[in-house]
Amino acid sequence: MSVCYGKAKYDATAGSMIGLLKYGSGLPFNRLEGLQGDLGVPLPASTQWDIVQAVAACLTPTFDELIRQAAQGDVLHNDDTTVRILELMGERGRQEALAGAVVDVDDDERSGLYTSGVVALSDGHRVALFFSGRRHAGENLARVLAHRAEELPPPIQMCDALARNLPGELQTILANCLAHARRRYVDVHDRFPEPCRHLLESLAVVYRNDAAARERGLTPEARLRFHQEASGPTMQELRDWLERQPGEKGTEPNSALGGAIGYTLKHWEELTLFLRQAGAPLDNNVCERALKKAILHRKNALFYKTRNGARVGDLFMSLIYTCQLNQANPFDYLTELQQHTEALAACPERWMPWNYRDALI
Repeated sequence: MSVCYGKAKYDATAGSMIGLLKYGSGLPFNRLEGLQGDLGVPLPASTQWDIVQAVAACLTPTFDELIRQAAQGDVLHNDDTTVRILELMGERGRQEALAGAVVDVDDDERSGLYTSGVVALSDGHRVALFFSGRRHAGENLARVLAHRAEELPPPIQMCDALARNLPGELQTILANCLAHARRRYVDVHDRFPEPCRHLLESLAVVYRNDAAARERGLTPEARLRFHQEASGPTMQELRDWLERQPGEKGTEPNSALGGAIGYTLKHWEELTLFLRQAGAPLDNNVCERALKKAILHRKNALFYKTRNGARVGDLFMSLIYTCQLNQANPFDYLTELQQHTEALAACPERWMPWNYRDALI
């Protein structure tokens, strides 16, 4: 069956709608099958899969180009969430069973499964990428940055402080998520209300300043100067206050509050990169919002059956969410890509969510 070329049984809009419902809104194939049955237009789950798999094969050049475009970005966000891929889980189970019977298995062999999100700011556009499998966020970011032009300087990388988020030997300017540090104090506020309130009020000043910079449309360099003047004194006072806390009565280093303070001071340089580097974001919220696509799919569909199923899901989620980040219509975009597969394959950079309309003229 083909929906992208030749004599198609299904219109291109069928693949677009099924992809949007499944990977954009988290509607599993079996629920859509029931809905189609209620409408009197049967569409079995297996047929839905055949359609989206055929569409994904046609749209692979677009996904590859999104990876290349993201690699040139000035700022790249990355993070992980868990995923279930039955094919890989079954392989792991067979290996463990075999190991228990006849051979030794390397204890360091990875068993976790992740969906990594990478959101890049590239040439004024945002690109969202999803990768599901054994690799964690840092390895998938390295996979993206392998396509970066050699003449470009290292990009800013925004993530939380987990070591697995780092891209190995590839150089980045590391920033850590201020919202992630803030949540540590929110979680213990009921036990340590006064010290937590002081920190939360200090960070509120920084976020108000950042909102003001956005409203004023400041350039990255002007935003940096604004934060240095308006947020710098607040953050310096906060650091001095945090460094005094371990000696204060009631703040034990091994307490929950002590752990939050220790984390903040340990990663202070990365948490405050926005005071020294133009364009550095405050937090990783844009990537966490992107990963809600994968979390919604996991909640409703529970798992991917195969590696190929996960690959198809990653492709559709990447295209759909990139459209949403750039205020493009994902249904129209997916449909136009299917109707212009030859032009897309020949020149995929002309078929990005922010410029594909120009290619239609």
